[in-house]
Amino acid sequence: MKQKFDIAYFSAEIGISSSLPTYSGGLGVLAGDHIKAAGDIGLNMCAITLLYREGYFKQRIDEEGIQTETYPRFDPYPLLKKLDVKFTLRLRARDVWIQVYRFDYVGHGGHAVPIYFLDTDVEENINDDRIISQRLYSGNKDHRILQEAILGFGGARLLDELGQNDIKKYHMNEGHCSFLVLNLLEKFNGDMEKVKSLCHFTTHTPVPAGHDHFSEKRVKKLLRGLLPEDLKLPSLVQNGRLHMTELGLYFSRTANGVSALHGDVAQDQFPWSNIDFITNGVHHSYWMGSPFKRVYDQYVPEWRANPECLLMIDDIADDVIWNAHQERKQYLLGYANSQVSKALDKDTLTIGFARRAATYKRAQLLFHDMDRLESLGAKKIQVIFSGKAHPKDHEGKEIIRQIVSKSKAMFGKVKIIYLENYNMWLGRMITSGVDVWLNTPLRPNEASGTSGMKATLNGVPNLSVLDGWWAEGCKNGVNGWAVGDPKHPDDASDADHLYSVLENSVIPTFYNDRNKWISMMKEAIKTGVDFTAHRMIMEYNQKFYQEK
Repeated sequence: MKQKFDIAYFSAEIGISSSLPTYSGGLGVLAGDHIKAAGDIGLNMCAITLLYREGYFKQRIDEEGIQTETYPRFDPYPLLKKLDVKFTLRLRARDVWIQVYRFDYVGHGGHAVPIYFLDTDVEENINDDRIISQRLYSGNKDHRILQEAILGFGGARLLDELGQNDIKKYHMNEGHCSFLVLNLLEKFNGDMEKVKSLCHFTTHTPVPAGHDHFSEKRVKKLLRGLLPEDLKLPSLVQNGRLHMTELGLYFSRTANGVSALHGDVAQDQFPWSNIDFITNGVHHSYWMGSPFKRVYDQYVPEWRANPECLLMIDDIADDVIWNAHQERKQYLLGYANSQVSKALDKDTLTIGFARRAATYKRAQLLFHDMDRLESLGAKKIQVIFSGKAHPKDHEGKEIIRQIVSKSKAMFGKVKIIYLENYNMWLGRMITSGVDVWLNTPLRPNEASGTSGMKATLNGVPNLSVLDGWWAEGCKNGVNGWAVGDPKHPDDASDADHLYSVLENSVIPTFYNDRNKWISMMKEAIKTGVDFTAHRMIMEYNQKFYQEK
């Protein structure tokens, strides 16, 4: 009997594993964790995204810190199943064929959540159409509109093709999916209240550049025939531009930001909408390092199905926790030392900073005062950086170049390395293997910050600005440390405070008080229980998915 889905989850990127190049960073990995947790609790959900044959990109960083990109081609066989489902969508005044692939994520209890991938690289299409879905976040504005049309209009068409006519909730993960609402508006004969009752919207970015907007003329030219004739576009068009986030929000009865702080920021961004919040979470069993998995399997065997079991961490001996972390740390350092020529040392306090190279994340804050960094850190700390810059983000590429340059200036004093090609595989290795997780965004620009949650679950204390989730999770000096004054964020004062905390708290505790350090590791793990995708998906189900 054919499975009927209650929830259809739309996202431009979904990160299930590093073997599937269908994600670029946090948004996609979060979507993957959302799906994994839905599978674990048995939600009747399917997910829809695009198949990117050349993925995001593979990153190379040369000796000078210059990033270059290559695009290895992905063969979906045998990871994805090619379905006997193919249909056309009218784009640029011609029919574009879309082939559908499927991947089933199977949760801990055996429940499957299918992910459908839409692909335009088929023989029937001309080359200009075959490359629409080739790369994630590539091309010009026209290209982005076409990709988002395939996701929104094409995803809705797919559900029709599959006979899924009784979806109770359409969940749009960011504005890339918003064309979906126009399809629904046509499907329900312009009944706006009906469409709103079926739609939920999640926004992830407080940064204006993260919200797509396109010229109304451009959209109408490319999507002629797909746009409803009687849509009152002016209410959604500002200065001749269609704003995709506002389109999705306008036709959604419910919406959320991804932390308590971000919920407030998003409400200020879109004051005419009613925006709630659900703080993001991470899929605890996926992001756990193997040594800890073995420890938990032995001491709290139900932890995969019920992450609250990890609250019993105090019952596990300190040396078991310490040794599990040391094993994971050596694994990370072994990999790092095979990639660079710095010879990182297992007995040195190792700090990790790995995320997208965007200016607001302030990856360079650690280098604000090079002399002070040297005086407090020489022979006492070593730092692992990683992260990609978007191929067209010249500021992001410059951040990477400067980190590499300043790392060289520290040669012989403080070991600092930059690991290339940050992906889910490397992300898990770093978040579970460093001793401290550093995060220094300019508050309130970090909507959530899921990498810090992954570190916390692995017993790695955060050293972070009180932004995103850490504003909720931080118990200063107990499970990690706060950086900066949240009411007055500023590069100079935040850097000064970062150095003080390192010098007066982090470094002395690591080297001089092993018991206190392990206590902080255990407190970090207990904090991580509140920031799992398991908790997150239960909240989505109770607040937004259930019919009211």
